[in-house]
Amino acid sequence: MRYQFQSEYGQHSWKPRMFATAIKILISANIIMFILKALTVDYVNMVGSLGLSPQTIWPMVWQPLTYMFIHGDFWHVAINMFVLWMFGSELEVIWGQKSFLKYYFITGIGSGLVWTLFNIGSHYSVLIGASGAIYGILIAYGMLFPNRTVYLYFLIPIKVKWLVLIIGGVAFFSSFNDMSNISHMTHLSGMLIGYVYLKKEWQWSRLSILFRKKVIDVKSAREDRKIRHIQAAQQDLDRILDKINESGMDSLNEEEKNILYSSSKRLSKKKPRD
Repeated sequence: MRYQFQSEYGQHSWKPRMFATAIKILISANIIMFILKALTVDYVNMVGSLGLSPQTIWPMVWQPLTYMFIHGDFWHVAINMFVLWMFGSELEVIWGQKSFLKYYFITGIGSGLVWTLFNIGSHYSVLIGASGAIYGILIAYGMLFPNRTVYLYFLIPIKVKWLVLIIGGVAFFSSFNDMSNISHMTHLSGMLIGYVYLKKEWQWSRLSILFRKKVIDVKSAREDRKIRHIQAAQQDLDRILDKINESGMDSLNEEEKNILYSSSKRLSKKKPRD
């Protein structure tokens, strides 16, 4: 049986900023599952039942979710949780807990399903680890803060956009290598799914902005028509009042009397009351 872990040791090193609620829950859940796996290794095959495999995904339909919480060894879970904490906390604060978790599971589950499709018919293999979602978080961070400087290995300053590009390139070219037990296909899928998802969200945001702008334009045009109508009514009223001053009420014809009455009534409604 071949295990495919999803983390390259030592790829990411920089200063954390925040520690949000969803991040604490995810890290705690992953650590608890890792401890349970270690304690029950002689009694329960958690990797076989909770890990993701094309050969057992049916009837074990929970695997696309649960595989994200199973890790191979200490460094596998430690590096994934470290990167989750390092980048995910700030994203959660910006997006909110609900939106962050939605994105996390979409990229994690989605990348797992992509890996499954590419491994249908192959020899028995199991995918474990949260790196599909972790790489989704990396691409999101790179898209939100492309020019922010981080320190690779705590020493080398590099802008986030170049770091994400390098990581994505490594994942892409490494995905052609079937000899590694690290699933670079999952890494690449997590980044691509995250990119498409965020671009789609931005498109919806643009459409929302355009819609709100159209609504504002319609309201503004309606208000302009009202103002022009009131101004026209005011002009008619001024003309009629001038005629009354010059010739008296008896000089008004029936149409002018109706205009005087209706205009006075409309304008009186516009006057503010104390």
